[in-house]
Amino acid sequence: MSLRKEMDTMSSTSVSPLSSTPSTQAPGAGAQPSRLSLQCASIAPDTTAIRSLDWDRSRFDIEFGLRNGTTYNAFLIRGERTALVDTSHAKFRDSWLPLLEGQIDPTAIDHLIVSHTEPDHSGLIGDLIDRHPDIEIVGSKVAIQFLQDQVHRPFRSRAVKSGEELDLGTNPESGVGHRFSFLSAPNLHWPDTIFSFDHGTGILYTCDAFGLHYCSEDLFDVDPGAIAPDFRFYYDCLMAPNARSVLQALKRMDGLPEITTIAVGHGPLLREHLPLWIGDYRDWSGQRSAGEAYAAVCYISQYGFCDRLSQAIAHGVGKASGQVQLVDLRATDPQELAALIGEASAVVVPTWPASPDADLQKAIGTLLAALHPKQWVGCYDAFGGNDEPIDTLAGQLRNLGQKWAFEPLRIRQVPSGADYQRCEEAGTDLGQLLTREKTIAAMKALDGDLDKALGRLSGGLYIVTARQQDEAGVRSGAMVASWVSQASFEPPGLTVAVAKDRAIEALMQVGDRFVLNVLREDNHQPLLRHFLRRFPPGADRFAGVNTLEGAAAGGPVLGDALAFLGCRVLQRMEGPDHWIIYAVVEEGNVADTTAATAVHHRKVGNHY
Repeated sequence: MSLRKEMDTMSSTSVSPLSSTPSTQAPGAGAQPSRLSLQCASIAPDTTAIRSLDWDRSRFDIEFGLRNGTTYNAFLIRGERTALVDTSHAKFRDSWLPLLEGQIDPTAIDHLIVSHTEPDHSGLIGDLIDRHPDIEIVGSKVAIQFLQDQVHRPFRSRAVKSGEELDLGTNPESGVGHRFSFLSAPNLHWPDTIFSFDHGTGILYTCDAFGLHYCSEDLFDVDPGAIAPDFRFYYDCLMAPNARSVLQALKRMDGLPEITTIAVGHGPLLREHLPLWIGDYRDWSGQRSAGEAYAAVCYISQYGFCDRLSQAIAHGVGKASGQVQLVDLRATDPQELAALIGEASAVVVPTWPASPDADLQKAIGTLLAALHPKQWVGCYDAFGGNDEPIDTLAGQLRNLGQKWAFEPLRIRQVPSGADYQRCEEAGTDLGQLLTREKTIAAMKALDGDLDKALGRLSGGLYIVTARQQDEAGVRSGAMVASWVSQASFEPPGLTVAVAKDRAIEALMQVGDRFVLNVLREDNHQPLLRHFLRRFPPGADRFAGVNTLEGAAAGGPVLGDALAFLGCRVLQRMEGPDHWIIYAVVEEGNVADTTAATAVHHRKVGNHY
C-alpha cells in the first residue's frame, strides 16, 4: 500500500503520557548548549522505553544532514530476571544513568543485550559495568569482540547467534513470560548487529534497522506522513548499501510469531503502521537487489575511518541505481567473502594495516585470490594511522590486470566533508559504469515518434549551485538544469528536477539552501560548456569561474549570470530517476533587465 493510501485510511491513535527529564550538554567555547532531554515510558507489560532525545544534532556520520535531530533508544524488560537492551550516547551520561537508577538498582539488571556496538548505543556500557561488574553482556560474537576493544575493562559475556534464546522467566506481578529469540542481522548497518524478539510482548528490538533520525515526543509512529521522508532518507543512506542483507533479515523475521512493535534505536517506535514500514523495506530492498551486477565495497571494521569512507562510496553507487554490498574484511566468513568478491562486477578495497593480524591477513589473501580481470576496481585510504601505502595496493591491483573504476582516493588528513563528497562522487561514477548498458537500453526503448514529441518540451537554462559548511567541513556542487518551473505565488516557489545520480542532490535535502543562476541568451555558452564537463571526483566546479561570493546564502552566484534566486528546499518528491525539489525563493536579483533568458530546445525526450 502506498503511503498516501495508508494515510487516507488511517485513524488517529493516542500516545500514553511520558515522563520527560530536561538536560543540557556543556557547550564548547562560544557554542550554544545542545538541547538534550529524556523520556521514560511503559510500552508493553513489564517493558519500559528510555529514550535520549538529541534535539539539535545536525549531522550523523557522513551521510546525514539532520533537520529533525535524533534519539537513542534503550529498553528495560523485567521478567523473573531483568534485561536492558542497549544504553545511550556518552553525552547523556549525567542524566541517563540517574534516570536508570531511578527505575532500578543497576545491580538488579541480570543481562545487557547489545544490539550492536556503535558508540551512540553503547556509549554508557563501561559506566554500567562499573556499577555492576557481574552483569552478563549478551550479543553477537563480533559485538563481544568489539566491546573488548571498546570498554577496556573485563566483563562477563555470552555470544549468541540466530536461533538461540534467553529466557527471563515470568514476571510474578503481570504473569507475562519474557523469552527472547535472537536473529543475526549482520551489516544492518554494522557487522555485529543482532535482533532480539520478546515472545511475551511481540516486540522486536532492531537497533538501527527500521530506524530514522527524527526527534519528537511522539513515542510511536502516530504521524506517518511526518516521518516518512526521514524514514526513507535513513534507509537510502544506511540500509540500501546492504539491501541483500536487509532481505535476509526480513526472511528471518517472517519466521517469527506476530510482531506487535519494532523497537528501533533511533526515532519513534513503529507500532501504528507496522505493515507500511516493513513493506517499504521489502520493496526498496527488492528493487535494489534486482539483477546480478553489483559492487562489493570492502572495509575493515573499527579501523581508521574505513567504515565511514566505505559508506560514502556505497551511497554514491546507490545514487546511480547501481547495486552495492558492503563487505567487512574483518568479520565476514572466508567462504562468504570469496563468493561476494568473486561474483561482484566491481570491487573497492581500502588500505589495510602495514602489519595486519593473522585473521585479517587471511581475509586479504582471500580477497586478492577471488579477484578476476573482468572486474572494475577502486581503492581508498583508510587513514588508520599505520596503513599500507595506497600506491603499493594500487600496484598489486594493476599487476592483477584489473580495470580502474576511479583513481585511488588519497586521504591525507582526518576526512573532511570534501573528502566524503569525493568518495561519494567516485561511487557514483562506479555506479554509472555498472548501469551503463541498462541506461543505453532505456534510451532506445521509447517509441520514435513519442521520443521526438517529448523532446519538443523546452525550458530555460540554469546553473544550480550549492555550498554547505559544518563540522565535517565544506562541501559544494553545481549542475546545469533545464527542468525548472515556477510552482507557487505565495510563497514564491519553484521546482527543480534533479537526477538521482547528481552529486549536488546530497546538498538539496529538506531545509538546505541553493542558488538558481539564470543564464542569459546572448552569453551562456562559456558557462554551459564549463559546467557540462565531466568533473573527476572531488574537483572544484568553480575553478576559473567568476563568482560573487557571499551574494546569496545557499551557494555561489555566477558573475556572468542574468539573474539569481536564493532558494530553500521545502519538499522533495521522488520520481523514477529524478527528485522533484520544491523550494521557496527567499532572495534574488537581476543583472540586466533588458536581456533574455537562454532557452534549451531538445531533439529527443528520453535523455539529456
